[in-house]
Amino acid sequence: MMEWMYSVDNIRKQMEEEDHVYLLAYEECEAAAYVSVRPDGENLFHLEKIYVLPYFQKAHCGSFLFREAIKYIKEVHPTSCRMELNVNRSNPALGFYEHMGMSKAREGDFPIGNGYFMNDYIMAMDI
Repeated sequence: MMEWMYSVDNIRKQMEEEDHVYLLAYEECEAAAYVSVRPDGENLFHLEKIYVLPYFQKAHCGSFLFREAIKYIKEVHPTSCRMELNVNRSNPALGFYEHMGMSKAREGDFPIGNGYFMNDYIMAMDI
């Protein structure tokens, strides 16, 4: 799954063909975290990925990138819209998303192949 989702070719395809925008955070010239966001309809954006290297998880990189994603969305879509994010129901980052203002809108079980499912909450916030 990691090779499929994070290969150079797949990330290039996401950016060039699927309108993903990646924002990167650096701490002292070292890559520390990134976020990916994409449009998902007329008034909907999807926060695809937000990852912070463990060493930087207490340096507020995640909250910085979360706010930057919202800032980006407001720049490209100045009227009100919604941002959603799928997060595994047992992911400890759930509290982070709630702290940032998102709430559980619904839940879903999404097949990812070979009999495996992503058991997610779909978090949402209006921006």
